Amino acid sequence: MKSKKTKKIGLFQLVMLTLGSLIGSGWLFGSWEATRVAGPAAIISWVIGGIVIASIAYNYIELGTMFPEAGGMSRYAQYSHGPLLGFISSWSNWVSLIALIPIEAVAAVQYMSSWPWSWANWTKQFFSNGEITTAGLFLVFGFMLLFTLINFWSVTLLTRFTNFISIFKIGIPTLTVIMLTLSSFHTGNYGHSLHEFMPYGSAPIFSATATAGIVFSFNAFQTVINMGSEIKNTKKNISRGIFLSLLISGIIYVLIQSAFITAIDPATLAKHGWSGINFSSPFADLAILLGIHWLSVLLYLDAFISPVGTGVSFAASTGRVLFAMESNKHVPKFLGKLSGRFHMPHAAMLTNLVISMLMVSVFRSWSVLATVVCASTLIAYLTGPVTTVAFRHLAPDFKRPVKLRFISIMAPLAFVLASLAIYWSMWPTTVEVIIVIMLGLPIYFYYEYKAKHNDTLKAFKSALWLIVYLIFISIISFIGSHEFNGINWIHYPWDFVVIVVVSLIFYYWGVKSAKVFPDYYKAKELNQTVKE
Repeated sequence: MKSKKTKKIGLFQLVMLTLGSLIGSGWLFGSWEATRVAGPAAIISWVIGGIVIASIAYNYIELGTMFPEAGGMSRYAQYSHGPLLGFISSWSNWVSLIALIPIEAVAAVQYMSSWPWSWANWTKQFFSNGEITTAGLFLVFGFMLLFTLINFWSVTLLTRFTNFISIFKIGIPTLTVIMLTLSSFHTGNYGHSLHEFMPYGSAPIFSATATAGIVFSFNAFQTVINMGSEIKNTKKNISRGIFLSLLISGIIYVLIQSAFITAIDPATLAKHGWSGINFSSPFADLAILLGIHWLSVLLYLDAFISPVGTGVSFAASTGRVLFAMESNKHVPKFLGKLSGRFHMPHAAMLTNLVISMLMVSVFRSWSVLATVVCASTLIAYLTGPVTTVAFRHLAPDFKRPVKLRFISIMAPLAFVLASLAIYWSMWPTTVEVIIVIMLGLPIYFYYEYKAKHNDTLKAFKSALWLIVYLIFISIISFIGSHEFNGINWIHYPWDFVVIVVVSLIFYYWGVKSAKVFPDYYKAKELNQTVKE
């Protein structure tokens, strides 16, 4: 039997695994979707999206090193604020991950449906009117099953698989940037005035970060956190893994967006405008238009490899999240079982597969799934900055291998930026996602009633700030500016001002709401195993 030491993941493997999650279908569709929304100013959207996620990730570095465990992001809020906040946080994160598995499969099938070769006409039946067809749905199911099966075998196989795919996934986008730049480079597409650079105004720059899959594209930093105890030298490698993977992917995304903007024929822009550019397989279609047919073949191949790499990584993360939720005693017990030679959470992974299949049967569009992922992920991330600072007051003597210097600034900043990005998801998506999250509460209270816990009211009070916050975000999304699909009672950009001020109130309320629950002592026991 292999020792745990041989299964530990080093920094290179960790970065490759995270890049395998980060560089997925986002690069294949994000640039096109973003320019349709914001025009050339979409390049700023990628920078904003990276800043939002990086500020959030900064807070999780301290938590990840304090509590190195598999699926850790599903437990931190429970350690500081009790079972109800822990459940809402982990449920939100789980909802986002459940949507991530099918979105990668949808991307692969959508690119496949536009194969330009005569022998491949049969693939056109898989995609129609912006959605996966019923025939395509079964192929999507096949991809999702593949993602799950690869994870069934071992951490070793997973890292070897993602090391190979991640190198390929970095190479193809880089080659695409070079070839598009050499073949068609029209710097004038950026415009010669502020109006031409931002043809639809400044508000779409922000909305593109949520609706064009930009935040979704940066989301995978949590792969590092959720690997927890499987990482070698967690004190150094958690922060290094997050920083390097976000930096590398961020540079690649900005270069891809710039290459896309400058590659479009100015005559096409003059005729259709940025919002009128319509591609089924954006970069492959663009390569064909520019006569780079060999590159289009590589891109169609990468449309399988990039989503498969990301899908495999997130099938692993999603299994760990549901497995971790069982330890909170608010989901069925069988989900917390490890099985197989390598002790993998097979029951949780199979449950995720079935629910993901149901989700993609309802939401068959890549862009809709990307927006759902963005909003639900950010709601889960809201607890990170609050929990990090709350532990400074609640447990000042806990071991902190990495004690962040600027947490008093970065924590409220991350909370505010996450709040704004949730708002950018736009009405009615914001409230739809919040309703899905609230649907988990009956499950929570059922298990609370079944267990006859004495601290249910105490847990409710400790989580009340987030429940009221979600109501606030729903209301502000509805009455906010028309640029974000609201009824325009609060005009842009005053809606941003309201969100910033009120979010800070909720942040400080959340920090003050931390209390000692039984799980606090589990956190203390885990923390004592950490080497400073």
